[in-house]
Amino acid sequence: QVQLMEIGGGSVQPGGSLRLSCVVSSDTDVNYCMGWFRQAPGKEREGVATIESGGKTRYADFVKGRFTVSKDNAKNILFLQMDNLNADDTAEYYCAEDRRRRWFCSFQDDDFDYWGQGTQVTVSP
Repeated sequence: QVQLMEIGGGSVQPGGSLRLSCVVSSDTDVNYCMGWFRQAPGKEREGVATIESGGKTRYADFVKGRFTVSKDNAKNILFLQMDNLNADDTAEYYCAEDRRRRWFCSFQDDDFDYWGQGTQVTVSP
């Protein structure tokens, strides 16, 4: 059974950094389209970043220059380095896998098949 588990959420002050990890079970690997999504209270879930099988990345405009998505193929771990955080980044963050694509990753959550349980990120003074 494919399982994804996010690690690394927490509380941080504005301008601070956090690094999220997503551990992927041995039933699959990170060589598919992998994505990070987030959902703030009262808002729809939105795409944050994706990474292709070959490592090509894509970011939502609101995180460009601040967030970096990466992966460790050998360890089956997906990462999201978040720098210069602000209050608008407060949300539940999810990692997800699209088992139907390795390239040209979608930013639509409906296209992703497997999801982690989420981890909370709170940015406040």
